Amino acid sequence: MMTETQPVRRTRTTLADGRELIYFDDSEPYVSGGATRRLDDPRPLPDRFAAAPAGSPRGPQMRFDVLTGEWIPMATHRMNRTHLPPADANPLAPAKPGAEYSDGEIPAEDYDVVVFENRFPSLLQVPGEEDLTTPLDGEPLWPTRPAVGRCEVICFSPDPSASLATVGHRRMRTIIEAWADRTSELGKLPGVEQVFCFENRGKEIGVTLHHPHGQIYAYPYLTPRTATMLRRAREHRAATGRNLLRDVLDAELRSGRRIVAESEHWVAYVPAAARWPVEVHLAPRRDVPDLPALTDAERTDLADIYLRLLRAGDQFFVTGDGDGEQRAIPLPYISAWHQAPVREGREDLRLHLQLFSILRAPGKLKYLAGSESGMGAWISDTTPEKIADRLREVLA
Repeated sequence: MMTETQPVRRTRTTLADGRELIYFDDSEPYVSGGATRRLDDPRPLPDRFAAAPAGSPRGPQMRFDVLTGEWIPMATHRMNRTHLPPADANPLAPAKPGAEYSDGEIPAEDYDVVVFENRFPSLLQVPGEEDLTTPLDGEPLWPTRPAVGRCEVICFSPDPSASLATVGHRRMRTIIEAWADRTSELGKLPGVEQVFCFENRGKEIGVTLHHPHGQIYAYPYLTPRTATMLRRAREHRAATGRNLLRDVLDAELRSGRRIVAESEHWVAYVPAAARWPVEVHLAPRRDVPDLPALTDAERTDLADIYLRLLRAGDQFFVTGDGDGEQRAIPLPYISAWHQAPVREGREDLRLHLQLFSILRAPGKLKYLAGSESGMGAWISDTTPEKIADRLREVLA
């Protein structure tokens, strides 16, 4: 796999329990093929598809909520996943040179970007298991089916102390290539309806592994937010003949009040009805359904403006240290790539990034309490214009 401005080499291997791992290399001697990362995994792991106890499913299951129309995966095995391990047992770090191989996920002693199947997935296609819908307890009101799909982890850097904001343009460009590659490949899997690339960052968000990484989910259904956006987009097209997300971007550009950054191919803005204490959307100027559809120039431009937004986020809040000195607070955030579904709605939905945080002030979180959690009725603690003003102040 090659790009015009930056070569990226993709190398596949299989971990001891049968999961796939893929190295994405942009540095020598690996990118040219002069050397290859370690491919064998000597861990004594059991086959992940080994027979389950009698009467138990071999993979995660999901149940349909008839009150909301949503599928809810039941991935009970995730209760035993790795949680805040010590620094010397970080499963996302490279293998230590000369050390006895530990239970880390990456065999190589170094890497650029690496993607592998999650050891504790919420969604999993079990070989030989049919995707059949059956009633729970014999009641047709409660459909159940296997939670088919796939969950992957993407490691942005071998350095546990790094962050996505610090990886640099070249590495960010490789990460974008990996996102696009996995979106394309996962979209071809049987039963997959939607691919979602995202990053959770910070203990306040609930991160259990403090290593710069993100995740990629391939869902066997349309997620609730995507289904809602698709319904609204179709209603808008029926009423106006136009694309809703295109009209949103054009309206923000005409207003200009909430635009925080622009480049040749991208526009960053705080949406007019932003609900989070910190929230910014990043959209391509061209109508693009997903990451694989981006041109080389759009991907290169994205690497620059995305890093600028991440660095601005880390300057959004400051606090004093008692001596009058101001210190920036690393922003806990969720970065969510909204892409058109694999099959339906590709002409109605449009690629865009939603970057947001639950931090509303230093040491204070936006709690999703009664109105938000119980009723789904959002109440904002600020205004989109204030968010935009602050982001413009701190953007490099």
